[in-house]
Amino acid sequence: MVINDVRPWGGARSDVEVRGDRIAAVRPHSPGPATVEGRGRLLFPAFSDVHVHLDSTRIGLPFRPHTGGPGVVAMMTNDRENWRTAEVPLPERVAGTLERMIAHGTTRVRSYAQVDVDCELEKLDAVLAAREKFADQAEVQVMAFAQAGILREPGTLDVLDAAMRSGATVIGGIDPCTLDRDPKGHLDAVFGLAEKHQAEIDIHLHEPGHLGLFSTDLVIERVRALDMRGKVTMSHAYDLGSISESVSRRVIDDFAALDIAMTTVAPSAAGQLSLLDLVASGVRIGLGEDGQRDYWSPYGNCDLLDRTWQLAFTRGFRQDAHIELALAVATMGGASIMSHDVPRLAGVSDRPGLAVGDRADLVLVDGETPTSAVMDRGRDRTVVHDGVVVADGLSVVKR
Repeated sequence: MVINDVRPWGGARSDVEVRGDRIAAVRPHSPGPATVEGRGRLLFPAFSDVHVHLDSTRIGLPFRPHTGGPGVVAMMTNDRENWRTAEVPLPERVAGTLERMIAHGTTRVRSYAQVDVDCELEKLDAVLAAREKFADQAEVQVMAFAQAGILREPGTLDVLDAAMRSGATVIGGIDPCTLDRDPKGHLDAVFGLAEKHQAEIDIHLHEPGHLGLFSTDLVIERVRALDMRGKVTMSHAYDLGSISESVSRRVIDDFAALDIAMTTVAPSAAGQLSLLDLVASGVRIGLGEDGQRDYWSPYGNCDLLDRTWQLAFTRGFRQDAHIELALAVATMGGASIMSHDVPRLAGVSDRPGLAVGDRADLVLVDGETPTSAVMDRGRDRTVVHDGVVVADGLSVVKR
């Protein structure tokens, strides 16, 4: 494949040659035949959505008023009361949402799948089916996630175990103190399942201030004691920066030393750890859209470029270098969480993913500069996965 007349990370006009699933050459642009016409568009690595709940999506369905109450339990109850009565079956909703994500440029996905005594493996099966349907268009990791807690409802741990045997590759935990109110028991269950199934861990953390720090320190202790470096991700954790500068520095240093990753959905919370400091210190950090217009929230539109704008906006970024960093987090930052063959971002100015030898997961977007692409979020896009065009003009290429 030859992709002609593109500007990698907004640089000089270039022609990119792809052999198999890898970039084979990047040369100055010259007239000649091409497989994909770049037309001067920007070239970025494809997006990596590493925090999305495909299992609860309402993308493509009629808009409905938000009916959830405050807090995780109230939201969970709202989801349970409504998800079975949606206008189309769950597998169709999940597959349609994943298809729309690919069409907008996301080729790496880490999705939660709710498993509990209410839905058992029904939501997991829908996500696994979508993963199989689009196996040639995107790489999808599936996380078994008991969003209602692991210890609150008898039988949940058994369902989680069954989910890991059924094809999930990541085990999820959530708010060890405030939800299950037994941080030791909760983390014993999560880390025990991870050891049993040789799986990675992702901890949803909404807990505030010192309580969130307490739960985080328990995770840090276990990662260190069990030598689970590079196998744990903290998601949300949006209040860990609220206590003091010295605490923030210590947490960031621990995350970097133990290779504990972080994912963010770009909230407007004031107490977040500094994205600039996290990247500068070598912490793996990725971006996700969270819910997709579901029973938890009306937000989400399957476009991670749109969420990249939100990340830059909520972090107060104005400098081009910082807005480009948001793009690096949304692309190769998330990729480095899904595969440790992908190195962490090397610093605030690192713009990886488009060098010879890199995986040919790419997105072409119209725009003047990387910053303008984030601001304008153009719709003239072509998406490449493993060296094959999988979407063009916001539609997946049918095969």
